[in-house]
Amino acid sequence: MVLIGWNYKMSNFIMLAACLFAGLMLRLTGRVPEQAPAAINGVILHVSLPALTLCYLHRVDLASGAAAAVLMPWLLFGVGAAIFWLIGRSMGLAPASIGALTLVGGFGNTSFVGLPMIESLYGRSGLPLGLLIDQLGSYLALSTVGVLAVTIYAGQRQKSAWQVCRQVASFPPFIAIVFALLLLPVTLPEPLIKALGRIGDTLAPLALLSVGLQLRFGACRVHARALSLGLGFKLLVCPGLAVAALLATHAGSGMSSHVMVIESAMPPMIGAGIVATQAKLDPTLVSLMIGIGIPLAFVTVPAWHWLFEFALSAA
Repeated sequence: MVLIGWNYKMSNFIMLAACLFAGLMLRLTGRVPEQAPAAINGVILHVSLPALTLCYLHRVDLASGAAAAVLMPWLLFGVGAAIFWLIGRSMGLAPASIGALTLVGGFGNTSFVGLPMIESLYGRSGLPLGLLIDQLGSYLALSTVGVLAVTIYAGQRQKSAWQVCRQVASFPPFIAIVFALLLLPVTLPEPLIKALGRIGDTLAPLALLSVGLQLRFGACRVHARALSLGLGFKLLVCPGLAVAALLATHAGSGMSSHVMVIESAMPPMIGAGIVATQAKLDPTLVSLMIGIGIPLAFVTVPAWHWLFEFALSAA
């Protein structure tokens, strides 16, 4: 059984790496149009992620540490916003660069990369909580306090409460999470569950293919300081804070704690990068944060996972 579980995890890691590499090669060889990532992301957001949400979140146990897990992305964004403002100003970074770091360094890729990572390390049993963290945590925070940060750093007219609410309510995965929670008392037909599961299975390969298509490694030297600050916070400080908090509160070794560590260690969120780019918050820095952060996460996320397990066994 141990060997089977190890083979399952390794096959998922190989799949993630293969799709990432395939996307990079497709871009370098010019075999797909430049607009391909936008189309793939549209399919993920409107089809794959809602199907996965309906399939797994319908059976989630909301009492299993969900409140603390959902609150985590909000807290990490707040800490990041303060750190980037203070250190960014001391480094002499432009407001647009500080805003870019606040968005892409403050929000983790808890869906496109997070869900495949959770599935690779723990199987599908961790997906419901990962979806809750993504939808009620990362996405809601991006759509509210994230939008507020954009208006501050980009000098845009602030959106009204109605506009923010409409933006959140019209997001397809959010609509799916509402339906999934409303349907908790209802037993869905097994053929429907299987169909949704198969559609949701397209999320991991499509997401990593899209990421590979968007990788850009130029201009690293010019943005080295800002890049080090952003990725250092996102890949090292965020999971470090999560691990420290879980150990200090004796949270235990349950699935909730492990999923929280993985999601806290996620690289910059693609959705936050899109929002920052559209607001003209240093698009080059945004591209570097995502393009370099995601490959690095293939090393740092498993490292934090094993470090947390070691700390639990030693406690």
